[in-house]
Amino acid sequence: MSNEGQKVAVITGASQGIGAGLVAGYRKLGYAVVATSRNISVSQDPEILAVQGDIADRATAERVIAAGMERFGRIDTLVNNAGIFIAKPFTEYTEEDYAAVLGVNLDGFFRISQLAIERMLEQAGGHVVQITSALADAANSNVPSVLASLTKGGLQSATKSLAIEYATRGIRSNAVSLGTIKTLMHAVEHHDTLAGLHPVGRLGEVDDVVDAVIYLENAPFVTGNILYVDGGQNAGH
Repeated sequence: MSNEGQKVAVITGASQGIGAGLVAGYRKLGYAVVATSRNISVSQDPEILAVQGDIADRATAERVIAAGMERFGRIDTLVNNAGIFIAKPFTEYTEEDYAAVLGVNLDGFFRISQLAIERMLEQAGGHVVQITSALADAANSNVPSVLASLTKGGLQSATKSLAIEYATRGIRSNAVSLGTIKTLMHAVEHHDTLAGLHPVGRLGEVDDVVDAVIYLENAPFVTGNILYVDGGQNAGH
């Protein structure tokens, strides 16, 4: 069990990049963390519980929340960070692309959020954060990405709906909508091109995302918010 009064965050897609940054950020806040992804390794930190699994599989969601409750006894925050992005012309998406993106981006959000919110209701408080994409609001002809718009746009709408549904029950719901962030997903030779997608002329850093999520964590009067961390993309070019 966690120390009395210690809060607990669940973070999906937590093995590298933004997810790993979020794990570190929440530990700095003093939270215990339940970290999940397909290939996550066991942590040497006793306050980090690593749970392997594909978040698109509802059984993974159930194992993650059950393991977190068994180890730490509560769930205070869920960060739905796991996501797949495939940029293709619309008519070139395959059935496999469609299933993969919807599986992680939507199915991966749905069941674990239900389970986490059930626990938060028992505690009379909690926070759910979705990591989404600025392309859901600011389409770009250079980045054909209908599946991102379909799924991440849906998450942004769900974020607001959850915020209103649970506004009087102590549970907040927010989203962080991203531009392109410098992670291992993007080869170095593409960085200049990707930086040009942002009015500020650079890629985002993992710390930019972590700072935004931690701001929302520490902002009890903020719910239903879509916080853009996108180098100005949402404002236009």
